[in-house]
Amino acid sequence: MTNVSPSRITCGIFDHLDEDGRDIARQYADRLTLAEAYDRLGFYAYHVAEHHCTPHGRGPSPNLFLSSVAQRTRQLRFGPLVMLLNLYHPLRAFEEICMLDQLSGGRLELGIGRGSLPVEWGYFGISADAAPGRYEEASEILNKAMKGGTLSYQGDHFDLSDVPLTLGPYQRPWPPTWIATNRPDSADWAAANGANLACVGPSSSVRKVADAYRARRERYEDADGHAPFVGLLRMVVIARAERDAYSLAASAYERWLKSFKFLYELNAIPTPPNLPLTFDAALASELCVVGTPSSVRNSLLNQLEEAGANYLLCQLAFGDLPLDASLYAATTIQSEIIARLG
Repeated sequence: MTNVSPSRITCGIFDHLDEDGRDIARQYADRLTLAEAYDRLGFYAYHVAEHHCTPHGRGPSPNLFLSSVAQRTRQLRFGPLVMLLNLYHPLRAFEEICMLDQLSGGRLELGIGRGSLPVEWGYFGISADAAPGRYEEASEILNKAMKGGTLSYQGDHFDLSDVPLTLGPYQRPWPPTWIATNRPDSADWAAANGANLACVGPSSSVRKVADAYRARRERYEDADGHAPFVGLLRMVVIARAERDAYSLAASAYERWLKSFKFLYELNAIPTPPNLPLTFDAALASELCVVGTPSSVRNSLLNQLEEAGANYLLCQLAFGDLPLDASLYAATTIQSEIIARLG
């Protein structure tokens, strides 16, 4: 079993852009303010989820939003986590990826996946039966396109013949890739394909995924000597007093949960079995880490060590958390973790 030294922890940000109860234009403006702060405070990257037809995700076109992030930041890396390839023609996806990477001077972190809720694809006319094959073909085409030249592909879902690729990514051979998973078998695929990993769940469960990943990947490192990322996602709320942190977090989680369940309830679909249905359950499952600066720091570092993770994915803006609360949490993580372990 591989242990991870706390001195090698990197901190990033994850965001659903879930509804906060206010005007959507104001929410976008606040999130861009936060992105500027993450950049200034030294966070590694800003990862944005893609959702459709639900208040759980008010950024259904992550690449469009991230193009604004690119112009408002200088060092912060960013990308979709994940880009739902089933909803894109792979050639169009490739062109958008190239544009974002070029606009940002090579700061794109590319997460790809199918998504977790088939009803979202269904609104676009993509059936659950067709989705696996369509995703597999789109992934293959995207990988071929990254190599440049002329693109040809014949499959059940896509047919391309001698397409001239006049764009390419800034980063060579291509931007770093990510997948989100809680399953050891998917972790094995990620390791074999050089992808970074983002995980959510109790530390003990994530440990199984991390060990499966490293068992396959351990002998490989990037050319610059950087080990691949195993990310641990946590919703984090920090305040000077415990009671204030818990009050803020309980309200925010309740609104976040309502947004999460929207499509499940609308379509009479059972919620995922690992979804904490109360704030207390979210604390018990380690999805939420809440408290004072010192207590949160200790909890996060302990969970990272137990999980075997080297990348802390902080969800600092969710539900109806005020902007000031998210900024305070970001500043505190900078002083308590990034500055100490950077």
